[in-house]
Amino acid sequence: MNRIAELERELESPELWTDAERAAKVTQELKNTKDTVAKVEGLQRQYDDIEVMIEMAYEEEDPEIAAEIRGMLDAFVEELEELRLDTLLTGPYDKNDAILTLHAGAGGTEACDWAGMLYRMYLRWAEKKGYKVEELDYLDGDEAGVKSVTFEVRGENAYGHLKSEHGVHRLVRISPFNAAGKRQTSFVSLDVMPDIEEDIDVEVRDEDIRIDTYRSSGAGGQHINKTSSAIRITHFPTGIVVTCQNERSQFQNKDKAMQMLKAKLYLLKQQEQAAKASGIRGEVADIAWGSQIRSYVLQPYTMVKDHRTEVETSNVNAVLDGGIDLFINGYLKKLSLDSKPSSD
Repeated sequence: MNRIAELERELESPELWTDAERAAKVTQELKNTKDTVAKVEGLQRQYDDIEVMIEMAYEEEDPEIAAEIRGMLDAFVEELEELRLDTLLTGPYDKNDAILTLHAGAGGTEACDWAGMLYRMYLRWAEKKGYKVEELDYLDGDEAGVKSVTFEVRGENAYGHLKSEHGVHRLVRISPFNAAGKRQTSFVSLDVMPDIEEDIDVEVRDEDIRIDTYRSSGAGGQHINKTSSAIRITHFPTGIVVTCQNERSQFQNKDKAMQMLKAKLYLLKQQEQAAKASGIRGEVADIAWGSQIRSYVLQPYTMVKDHRTEVETSNVNAVLDGGIDLFINGYLKKLSLDSKPSSD
């Protein structure tokens, strides 16, 4: 409540509104803080209601009330756990928007189709969360799906939640593109990085990069495919490649792509170990067997399993429709447990 009062006082200052970027950040923080307080107050009301219902159940000895209490308790615990997990998002960029890039790997047309399925999955997840999505770059598959797509997910804690999705995703199914009706395995890599909006103090030398222009290829406005406004920047020392085609002009696409490159270079610079640095690089080196973080099996049985946390479910359809919170939460719980000091 003290923080809300501080932010409200800051918003009342005329000087704040001379800096539009700062004013927007303060306004957003105030909204986010009020939303969190509202969630806590709502949980308190639910807790009070449950206590009243328990007293009624004892007095009336009604089994139907007991069943209702169980439902209320399940809902309460689920919301409480969601709020608790949000408190774990304390990384320097966890509250930032997230930029995701899907790359089809081993599997040909099947892998491109799998990339398209994953793209839809993340769009549905973002929609359920109330997040906004903007497509930054899109390359169609030759026959189906997508070869690669870069998109930005905007909303509070978007990166904090989605950082757990970074890695290789493996699909096993009877491929609709295989005339023999055989099971096929395909792979798609997902890169996740925070959108760092502020000016980053990272030197990018002209001789270290190549800037290519090309025609936009994805679904978009009237400017799509009319001019070579899309931008691809290759950074030779690291091998990082970033692309952007969504903005209205080549100049805007170049600015956005350079911002993405600087963000990746900045994060790489902050890492102490090469293993951590490789987790932020653009593409996963080996998009194939043995490198997957999660497997999605459609035949001969149905299962989605996260290999880092052992969290799994047989409801594949729900997962592909955006129901990935169980995996995200499982990852955050694991991080929380791993960060606790040993009792030895």
